[in-house]
Amino acid sequence: MNPAPPVPELDLSACDREPIRTPGSIQPHGFLLTLSAGMEVLQASANLGDWTGTTAQAAVGRPLADVIGEGAALRLAPELATKLGLRPYYVGTVTTGNNRRFDVLGHQWDGVTILEFEPTERAATADFRHLYSLIGDFLQKVNGAESIESLAQLACHHVRSVTGFGRVLVYQFDRDGHGHVMAEAKQDDYASYMGQHFPASDIPAQARQLYALSPIRLIQDANYTPAPLVPATNPATGKPNDLSFAVLRSVSPVHLQYMRNMNTLASMSVSLMVKGQLWGIISCHNEGPSPVPFEQRTACEQLGQLLALCIESREDAQELQFRLEVRRIMVAMLAGLTQGSDFVENLASVFPELLRFARATGVAVVVDERVLSFGDAPEQDHILELVDWLALHDHGEVYHTDKLSAEWPEAQKMIRNASGLLAMPISRIHKHYLLWFRPEFVHTIEWAGNPHDKLVQAAVDGRPLQLSPRTSFAAWRETIHGASVPWHGAEIELAVEFRSALLGIVLERAEQMAELAGELTRSNKELEAFSYSVSHDLRAPLRHIVGFADLLIEASGSEDGEQRQRFLKNIKEAARLAGKLVDDLLSFSQMGRASLRPTDVDMGDLVAACIDKLALETRGRNIEWDIAPLPLVHADPAFLHLAMFNLLSNAVKFTGKRDPAVIRISADDAPNETIIHVADNGAGFNMDYVHKLFGVFQRLHRMEDFQGTGIGLANVRRIIERHNGRVWADSVQGEGATFSIALPKHVSND
Repeated sequence: MNPAPPVPELDLSACDREPIRTPGSIQPHGFLLTLSAGMEVLQASANLGDWTGTTAQAAVGRPLADVIGEGAALRLAPELATKLGLRPYYVGTVTTGNNRRFDVLGHQWDGVTILEFEPTERAATADFRHLYSLIGDFLQKVNGAESIESLAQLACHHVRSVTGFGRVLVYQFDRDGHGHVMAEAKQDDYASYMGQHFPASDIPAQARQLYALSPIRLIQDANYTPAPLVPATNPATGKPNDLSFAVLRSVSPVHLQYMRNMNTLASMSVSLMVKGQLWGIISCHNEGPSPVPFEQRTACEQLGQLLALCIESREDAQELQFRLEVRRIMVAMLAGLTQGSDFVENLASVFPELLRFARATGVAVVVDERVLSFGDAPEQDHILELVDWLALHDHGEVYHTDKLSAEWPEAQKMIRNASGLLAMPISRIHKHYLLWFRPEFVHTIEWAGNPHDKLVQAAVDGRPLQLSPRTSFAAWRETIHGASVPWHGAEIELAVEFRSALLGIVLERAEQMAELAGELTRSNKELEAFSYSVSHDLRAPLRHIVGFADLLIEASGSEDGEQRQRFLKNIKEAARLAGKLVDDLLSFSQMGRASLRPTDVDMGDLVAACIDKLALETRGRNIEWDIAPLPLVHADPAFLHLAMFNLLSNAVKFTGKRDPAVIRISADDAPNETIIHVADNGAGFNMDYVHKLFGVFQRLHRMEDFQGTGIGLANVRRIIERHNGRVWADSVQGEGATFSIALPKHVSND
């Protein structure tokens, strides 16, 4: 064993910024060369002389044959003449001019060919029989494994039998990035981490990204002294080499110290990629240095890929079964909701099914100040306070959390039965909500060391104290309070679908009420526009749904998963467009009947909330928001929020082809009214048709150019007119538009 090198000064605060892809050096248990297209050495690792007798400085600029010998170069030439990929490829076993034998891996990256030489005792090519026996035995036992945990345990035993490592474990990352050890195989004298958790901080974000790119990583001896590349920069780029895929790549000094603190001198990691995401890792540890030949690493990598496929298959089956059960409950509930005339009473009649739908212990429906609850739900006053908070912070179609008190401190008084919340707004205008509650789930997590001690102070060789990775991995227990069982992704998605179905029922009831109210003239005009929308706007996405569903059925026997995913994506998008039209219709139909509840509204806060809500639409866009000081106005906050959101969303949409997009919000103070302007540098419109701009289902641009339902600006006009205000617009086509609303300084309830 080499003596431990001096511990370097470690800056743990910069772990996430450390250049782990361009370390400028390699692990010295082999050597590395970069070659030009003409087989000339461009760079060499500084330890080249230790392996071949030719120094790195002498090798640079010379033909490959001069460095490793004529016979070795001839042996590699046919393989190097082929197109190498991004991942290391076994190009052969060679004997160099000084009679040393090496396995050679090659790949192309960063504009050069990278060759890595690892010493071996055999003269023949690599023996991959380990691969066949390992994979064959694993496949024979897969069907007998009843769970993902038992599959992982099986993989641990197989990997350990091939590598000889003292401890092999499989851990899965949770949604917060923490790793949970679900399987382990080890020597009797090794510490066990079975069932324990490793904090997300142990693997910085950029290291996770590298795990996702490169499926296997080996550290043969944590006490190694790195061998730098000569010259340090890549001649093809003028920058340090990107060694992301190099098997000899040197690793972070912080991680090496972490290994030594863990009493591990050799480690190997195999990434488990499930559906393109880093699901977990097979992690191998040894207390002493341990080489792992290329063919054995290949066997472990293949086993990791098989394990990931098995995990994906098991998880897909579990997910499908779960979704089918939840959907069955949802269909039964919807059938019950169409029976009676009182929508709220209909909801109350299916309370038991609502609990099973969301696996909740309490449920409540809130309609303004009316609260109906079932099961273990909070007190009525607490529910109304919760709804006020939800209404103040627009959370979109569905809001969910398993730590409500962490997001809303007032929920501390509801921790016992409402640590988890799934909230569904049934109306955009009124405080109408369907709420599910989950109780506090007090549980204990066992960590491999205190996760909060990310950095410790350590004295090195009598020098002053400095930062070092944590030194203790002893079991440390933490009791979690104030949290519920997390909401399942399928529950959230199906809740959104359930909301759309509810809105359809509410829209039907709203239309019936409009007919009974006798507003025949206005209703007939809107019905005519609605009929046109159904025949044009709504039929198009429905045709897409049917058409792509037919294609999906025709392709059901195909193995082309990418094509099926594209069909499903198109079906989902078409359904979303249809649902958006139904949502907007419901909002418009409610606008004419709801009572105003005016109060003082800070327009600055309201505009900021609207911009936050637009975050998904503006992601990746270059938008300059120019917001002048805005006044208080006297208006209904919920109605005004919807009007301003529609105006800002309109500005975002019609500046889609501008870089940068500039959106200005300003105000004028008139004697009897307050005027708010929203101006943009977008597509604008032809002022000859301005009279159509605020009509229902009216568009001044082609649907292909700017998607929309044609209801948003009609909603703005109806809201402002309900406040006895005015709305107008000015534009120069191709140069932008300005929308203005004027609100009287006093608004009466109606």
